[in-house]
Amino acid sequence: MSGTVLVIDDEKNIRRALRMVLEGDGLEVRDVESAEEGLQLLADEPVDLVLCDIRLPGISGVEFLQRVRRAPETAGLPILVISGHATVAEAVDAIKLGANDFFEKPLDRDRVLLTVQNTLRTARLERELQSLKRDLGAREEMLGDSPVMRKLFAEIEKVAPTRGRVLITGESGTGKELIARAIHRLSPRKDQAFVKVNCAAIPAELVESELFGHEKGSFTGAVGRKRGHFESAHGGTLFLDEIGDMPLAAQAKVLRALQSGEVTRVGSDRAFTVDVRVLAATNKDLEREVKEGRFREDLYFRLNVLLLRSPALRERPEDIPRLAVAFVRQFCQENGFRPKPLRPEVLEELRHRAFPGNVRELKNLTERMVILAGDELTLDDLPEESRLSRELRERSARPSTPPPPRDSLPDDDDEPAALTPRPPGSRMTLREHRDSAERQFILDTLREVDWNISRAATLLGVERTNLHKKMRSLDLKREG
Repeated sequence: MSGTVLVIDDEKNIRRALRMVLEGDGLEVRDVESAEEGLQLLADEPVDLVLCDIRLPGISGVEFLQRVRRAPETAGLPILVISGHATVAEAVDAIKLGANDFFEKPLDRDRVLLTVQNTLRTARLERELQSLKRDLGAREEMLGDSPVMRKLFAEIEKVAPTRGRVLITGESGTGKELIARAIHRLSPRKDQAFVKVNCAAIPAELVESELFGHEKGSFTGAVGRKRGHFESAHGGTLFLDEIGDMPLAAQAKVLRALQSGEVTRVGSDRAFTVDVRVLAATNKDLEREVKEGRFREDLYFRLNVLLLRSPALRERPEDIPRLAVAFVRQFCQENGFRPKPLRPEVLEELRHRAFPGNVRELKNLTERMVILAGDELTLDDLPEESRLSRELRERSARPSTPPPPRDSLPDDDDEPAALTPRPPGSRMTLREHRDSAERQFILDTLREVDWNISRAATLLGVERTNLHKKMRSLDLKREG
């Protein structure tokens, strides 16, 4: 048996006895005499299980349990409580609050070992089950037999076993995180942590603290020491999603960490080494971001060792029916419904729809259908195609007008201005025209729903956060 156990008890002899028993069974043991010290240790290093006495000086064992359960990073940590004969009722209350089990003093060696072994085994099986569920969902969302997907699968198999950094590019909703998880799952680090960081969701002033951690008192609000994401991913994989939205100041710190393999917590002058494989993803053109000064060139080349591109759904329409069937099966299972077959005409309609939100939009659409439909999914259950989807479909189906021959001359009754070349700079560039059309289309949609951002994001087939970013970049604000 392997793992790290934290023992919290104010009786020195109890701590010594538990250390001998547990270390004799192959476990690493940390022991402290107060709940305050226990909370500090949990903030500093990972443990797999806690043995905690109920009656402690200062913070009680029950209050310690409540604090651990409230903190997201330790909410699922297995905790066994220790009680004297007079505190059995308190131990039962602790079980109701989330403790996994309890011991009575005097401690029985065999029962302690058996309970610790069973608790660690159950926690490990639960983690494996959650990982399998994530992998199952990832495999369904990465289904496909189109040429672009076969190429992507082959590239993942090549890069996964290596130590090389990978940059994953692609539009929103194409499954860049799924590619990162597939690389991790097929790598030698598969049994270690996979830590995802959404760089766009972290306020600029907290990026450094989130990535590298901080010491107590290093800034206002830093009430204790905190481990950063680089430290949490030690031995495993760190996935930097939306890397193109990371502030320049934080980019410099990430570059130093990649160059040296060392990180330093905010408020500390002590650097320590981390072994992390970094995967990054973005829906931006990083080369253009580099040219325009919004992304560091040296960091771009550090990240772009191996480049994978996540294809848009419009590049693989032949995969849409298979994805839709998989999603319907998944949502029927999750909601306890009997299987709901998709009629062939529904699959054909989906295959010819435009999905600007890519696989994420298709998944949301099928979930809505499963919940609202009857025993089978028919054309009547298909939501109305979004305005953006219709426009994209019509645009792609519209025949392009061939340009006139280069040596042709205008008719005599043409406007004289047609013979006069436009002065330089008076014509929109392609990008300016695209931004202008996109801005007007988003503005029309927002007005249609009275500036309800959530409803507009649904109609546009994008995530709410991405719509907010797009509105900022296009300087879209509610009138009045």
